[in-house]
Amino acid sequence: MSDAYYDPKDLKNFKKITDWSEPLGTRFFEYYSKVFEEGALSAREKSLIALAVSHVVKCPYCIDAYTKDGLQRGITEEEMMEAVHAGAAIESGATLVHAVQMMNKHKKLSH
Repeated sequence: MSDAYYDPKDLKNFKKITDWSEPLGTRFFEYYSKVFEEGALSAREKSLIALAVSHVVKCPYCIDAYTKDGLQRGITEEEMMEAVHAGAAIESGATLVHAVQMMNKHKKLSH
């Protein structure tokens, strides 16, 4: 048994989600594959976006997968870290902008 809740070996079993719901699992993987095809954005750009989002949603499986994918696409350490910082900045900003709601509520309740 693993000492950690997250087991990196589980990533290779992701495809098994279709075992319990074949129609939905199949549709998900069709959609997922289509999203990451070359389009208006390159597969390389999409990989960087996925890496940044993986950090924002805190998915260790996704972080592993898109770090590996990025390396295979020639994405540099600097590009990866910059993408992660872009995601972190948006996540931080989204948290902080809600302070306006707090400030408005405080003003309403304290005056």
